Amino acid sequence: MSVRPTRNSTLYPIIDQLERAAGIGPQDAADSTLDKLETVLAQSATKLAEVVPLFAALLSVPTGTRYPPVDLSTPRQKERLLEVLVDQVDGLAAHRPVIFIFEDAHWIDPSSLELLDQIVDRVQKLRVLMVVTFRPEFAPPWTHYPHVTFHSLNRLTRKQVDTMVESVAGGKSLPAEVLDQIAIKTDGVPLFIEELTKTILESDLLVARNGSFVLRGPLLPFAIPSTLQDSLMARLDRLAPVKEVAQVGAVIGREFSHQLLAAVSPLPEPELENSLDQLLKSELVFRRGVPPHATYVFKHALVQDAAYATLLRSRKQQLHARVAQVLREHFPAQAEAEPEVLAAHYTKAGLTDEAITYWLLAGRRATERSANVEAISHLTAGLELLAAQPDTPERAKRELLLQISLAVPLTAAKGYAAPETARAYTRARELCGALSDTTQLFPAMYGEWVYHMVKAHQRKARRVAQEFLHLAEQHGALDGIVVAHRTLGLTLLNLGQLAAAREQMEQVAALYDPEAHRSLAFRYGQDPRAVGLSFLAWIEWLLGYPDVALKHSQEAIDLARDLAHATTTAYALSVAPYVHHFCGDLAGTHKAAKAAVVFCEEERNPFWLAMARVIWGWVLAEEGDVERGLAELRSGLDGWRETDSTWLLPCYHALFAHALVQAGRSEQALEALDQALLTMRETDERLYESELHRLRGELLLRLSPQQNENRAEMEYLKALEIARNQAAASLELRAGTSLARLWRDQDKRPEARDLLAPVYRRFTEGFGTEDLARAKALLDALR
Repeated sequence: MSVRPTRNSTLYPIIDQLERAAGIGPQDAADSTLDKLETVLAQSATKLAEVVPLFAALLSVPTGTRYPPVDLSTPRQKERLLEVLVDQVDGLAAHRPVIFIFEDAHWIDPSSLELLDQIVDRVQKLRVLMVVTFRPEFAPPWTHYPHVTFHSLNRLTRKQVDTMVESVAGGKSLPAEVLDQIAIKTDGVPLFIEELTKTILESDLLVARNGSFVLRGPLLPFAIPSTLQDSLMARLDRLAPVKEVAQVGAVIGREFSHQLLAAVSPLPEPELENSLDQLLKSELVFRRGVPPHATYVFKHALVQDAAYATLLRSRKQQLHARVAQVLREHFPAQAEAEPEVLAAHYTKAGLTDEAITYWLLAGRRATERSANVEAISHLTAGLELLAAQPDTPERAKRELLLQISLAVPLTAAKGYAAPETARAYTRARELCGALSDTTQLFPAMYGEWVYHMVKAHQRKARRVAQEFLHLAEQHGALDGIVVAHRTLGLTLLNLGQLAAAREQMEQVAALYDPEAHRSLAFRYGQDPRAVGLSFLAWIEWLLGYPDVALKHSQEAIDLARDLAHATTTAYALSVAPYVHHFCGDLAGTHKAAKAAVVFCEEERNPFWLAMARVIWGWVLAEEGDVERGLAELRSGLDGWRETDSTWLLPCYHALFAHALVQAGRSEQALEALDQALLTMRETDERLYESELHRLRGELLLRLSPQQNENRAEMEYLKALEIARNQAAASLELRAGTSLARLWRDQDKRPEARDLLAPVYRRFTEGFGTEDLARAKALLDALR
């Protein structure tokens, strides 16, 4: 068993191969490492200034003033690194044919598997032979590619077994009864054949005579080991002087460096080198490089397992503790770069406190690299260890750090509304209450609010937001107050309480300090002022100020870009096209929606990409590309549901209904609106309630103008009542225009004019927008 957790060490095989190819060792200083990186990367890359900083960051090598820092968001940096790694294969293949071998893919980490998938896709067009080996339990994700061929390695036939045995024996034949035993016990497994043959040759069972081996005496029933494990252990036992070296190496991992082995082993250097030479001669271990900068690797994971199994439990714990101590004291760079390795050693050593510390460090480091699957694994391992600890305030403090840290990659990997994300934030908040800890309380409450908000539990979200604001004010925490105003403002908008929502969002803008609060984007996931401005734009449009709405929307985008914070930018860009849509600006909606889709695709942000795709689909349908628009809308809705989000679904269904009308599917459109109204009643999300009733009236008239006049009028009156109660002037104008048009057609012109004129007169801006232009044209006709 390898304690190096390669499955959760981000891009470990890539880092290992890169260091080997470049000849980078632990003794190399930063400048020397950069020199070697440049040399090896120059073989396949032309723009070194772009790629070297990415690889330096991967290897945790500081670039100083030699290269500028990588100016990319964490998810985009990871994506760009994978792109560059794929380009390396492409660049090498441009000069000469390439053989790419990836062994033991069943132990691969998620990020390396993501890379491997991209390379498999690319090599179909390159001069590359790619060989990937794995055990049957591994399910490769590239089975659908026509250029991929699978070969199952079957057990060897009896003739092949005899040939292999003779080869291992140096061309000398073995007695028939011994060959029979080898064939029966190994069952045609090549590694077992080789190891069992060597075990027999190293024993005193045989003697060389006339170019062959013969038995010294009768072959006893249990003279030949029955399992591979027994065979390997028998070989190790016969190598008694070097067995301890193999055991120490097995504790370190499948692969271990000479320097680390020497620091852990109690043997003096001459004796250590002699023992290593004997191990090499046995071919149980292979070596790369020259001591003291050599690296050793066990021939097979089963060989390492056999050496490890010979240790008593207490001795294993001692050695794991010693390895961790040596890594911390003598190899600090490696300890900092691979905290998950120390965490695994401390776990095996039974040193739970130290293990938890390093699982937390490993989780945070993986999160910084957007290796969210690995981060979740590390932090979960820490929580599992912590669960067995006594229930003390110190344990609660450590659990709080782990839960808050875990919530971040869970949000990125599974979404705001995932049950796992909710559990992490809820537990963190419980711990904050128990510890009276305000430093983590506000992020925990924010996470709890986000969960309820995106699940459209708007009443619960309001309760959490109000408590958030109360506690932040009680503790005089200005950063918490700013974020709390933002959370309460958005919740009130969702509930249709527009004036109160505007007041909260205006407080965000008033209290926000660009210098003091710039870091809030990284602590809470988005910048509160940029997000506040984004939704203040929605509020202002609803209240009847379309020009102000467009201004706030652009301010939000400018601020997000100035912060260079990817999630904030995705947020602002995805909300913006809806403001243009509300204002009836098709060209502006097209431009804003396209920008949002492109950015969110680049950042691989599924939540905001889904929101952007919905409005982009509406744009396509409105411009005449109806079927493509419907497909994009469905893709956006599916993506939104995949994040477990219910928030904004009534609004999205309204857009979908409009596209269905464009496609001539009015019956389906009515079903979409009915679904929107049902969702709204279930969630109490009221911001688009008036418009849903108005659109339903429009559809009823379209389906049967004469038969549905009364029903349509009822829908318009309902829409008008809701808009007035919410002070939603823009929605009141739309409902008033629809009802006035109906009354005009019913020859109720004075009533129509008296209804619409006072609503129109309340507007002081936005006279170039579609709604106001349509209302004015109708009023002119009514006069």
